[in-house]
Amino acid sequence: MREQSLSFLKTLVNTPSPVGHETRGQRVWLDYAKKFADETFSDAYGNCVAVLNKGGSPRIMLAGHADEIAMSVNYIDAEGFIYVRKMGGVDAAITKAQRVTIHTRGGPVRGVVGNVAPHLTKQEGDPKPPKIHDLFIDIGVSSRKDAEKLVRVGDPITLVDEFELLRNGLAISRAFDNRIGTWSVAEALRLLVESKSKFAPEVCAVSNVQEEVGLLGARQIAYSLKPDIALVVDVTHATDYPTVSKTQHGDVKIGSGPAITHGGCNHPEVVKRIEQVAKAKKIPLQHEAMSSTSGTDTDVIFWTRGGIASALISLPNRYMHSPVEVVSLKDLEQIPQLLAAFVLSVKKGEQFKVKI
Repeated sequence: MREQSLSFLKTLVNTPSPVGHETRGQRVWLDYAKKFADETFSDAYGNCVAVLNKGGSPRIMLAGHADEIAMSVNYIDAEGFIYVRKMGGVDAAITKAQRVTIHTRGGPVRGVVGNVAPHLTKQEGDPKPPKIHDLFIDIGVSSRKDAEKLVRVGDPITLVDEFELLRNGLAISRAFDNRIGTWSVAEALRLLVESKSKFAPEVCAVSNVQEEVGLLGARQIAYSLKPDIALVVDVTHATDYPTVSKTQHGDVKIGSGPAITHGGCNHPEVVKRIEQVAKAKKIPLQHEAMSSTSGTDTDVIFWTRGGIASALISLPNRYMHSPVEVVSLKDLEQIPQLLAAFVLSVKKGEQFKVKI
């Protein structure tokens, strides 16, 4: 991977962006994306947009969500231990015994999620997994008064784990879901600019907020932008490791290219064009089927303002919603290449409609 692009990815992933508190990460994204845009802007809730070839037609929205799953301070007991509320799909079982950062108005406060030693627990039968309200954070104080000097109810909390290269082109981090999406749409702008090719569409690269708690930012920005076409980038579950049922969850492998989803919110003509440009660019594609929803921003973008021709492109991700998500950098590099090739394939004023 290009050195500057890898550095951008590391910085983006390592910058905490808990859902509803994405500002720091959005600044990182805008600082990078503005180098390749005609203009950039943000809206009331922090959805960020970088526009290239302003005034072109049709308008294509390339979208990824900026937020990561997180917790927040919910209650402080008399001894200064902090109890939490989850924001998004936090797994309480894997959150125990983790180091955390509480993001306060006064700056970051480090703490640990307490874990009772097995010597001190006696249970009959198999232990039950903890609930989120069972978790407590120790910040090294001995009273509520001392804790409240440092934190307050509502402060967001993220795990400490950061980006690290594994081997064979694989990388580990928390929050690849979905910093890889915002990275990809910014990189697509860079590829379009550096290609020096003329193209017809206006391209709006979007880093939107609050996906993990209801696909909220995507609803806002899709309504405002009124795109003709939307390509959404997110992660999908890799199923190439022990205990995962391929018969239930499909066959998706790390290192075998991005995945394209079929059905539902995915417009068949947009999907067809993605397949065509992938073949022309020799980008391997994996395939996924969906039932009623995709679980991504595509679900809300496609019905905005009477219907936006949309499609979902996903990066295979092992161990999603954990501090050890694993992805292939080779797969990741192919996504902005695919996005840029799609943009270059679209003719002036072209519309995508289901053929009846």
